[in-house]
Amino acid sequence: MKYSYYPGCSLERNAQSYHESIMAIAPQLGLSLAEIDDWNCCGATEVITVDKMAAFALAGRNLALAAKQFANGRVELVAPCSACYLNLRKTDKVLMETSDLSEKINTALAEGNLSYTPGSVRARHLLQVISDDLGLEQVAEIVTQPLAGLRIAPYYGCMVVRPEFSDSEDNPEYPVALDNLLAVVGAEVVDFPVKAHCCGGHMTQISEPTALEMIRRLLKNASDYQSDAIVTLCPMCQLNLDAFQQSVNRHFGTEYNIPVLYFTQVMGLAFGISPEELGFGSEFVSAKPLLKKIGKKPPKKPKAKKRKKEALPMPGTLERR
Repeated sequence: MKYSYYPGCSLERNAQSYHESIMAIAPQLGLSLAEIDDWNCCGATEVITVDKMAAFALAGRNLALAAKQFANGRVELVAPCSACYLNLRKTDKVLMETSDLSEKINTALAEGNLSYTPGSVRARHLLQVISDDLGLEQVAEIVTQPLAGLRIAPYYGCMVVRPEFSDSEDNPEYPVALDNLLAVVGAEVVDFPVKAHCCGGHMTQISEPTALEMIRRLLKNASDYQSDAIVTLCPMCQLNLDAFQQSVNRHFGTEYNIPVLYFTQVMGLAFGISPEELGFGSEFVSAKPLLKKIGKKPPKKPKAKKRKKEALPMPGTLERR
């Protein structure tokens, strides 16, 4: 199954293990992911609060590039990052509903010899593709080393489940797609009532006490259920729960030590792929105890890697690097 692939900026840097694990499991799943040429930042969560025109133009350029590169009917575009997925999906929906804005965006895109017809690209999150297109039965057939004994807290975050922009049939308040996927690979999925709550996003840069409390609630819930790990599908969620976990401990006097992993890393373990290939070792809170529990040898300290491709800003807005 072939899809257009938009990695987004996070997978270039702090979420590189997400990209590595995706590339490791894709062949086994029969997924062909063709990365969009010359893609740019989706605008994250900040740009739209400053300049909506610029925000929609940034996301619109990526949609236009995907449509141009894979011009053979409606394009299925996979975005592993929840923020990227939401921005791409939101932009397409808004442009379909607002013809004046669509014309303005196309005027901006014309500077780069691009144009976009709203509705011609369907943005999908990777979880949706695996759950809906491939199906759990196909995933189950690939499992060679079930993750028996691992207690996993599935964390969706607040972006990918928003019903206004999603065509998923999953419940936005209490989704189960990730739960079901983790169960298929043999893990024990714990009840995680806060699975769709916000991690705080970039609140760590605005009001750290507020952010730490939001993160603490998630960690406490996972700890209460004696989870071996929290598994997520969003780079921002992973970063907040992982990188700020010790800050939470210092602030609240707690002792949380819960690895925060990507669902693709956990799937890869069940497929028999080595931890090294899946990007283990780059997390702040070590996953060594988890790997040891299922008989996997922890990787050596990973060497710094740099992906060959670099994201470029939109033509005419910023000077190219």
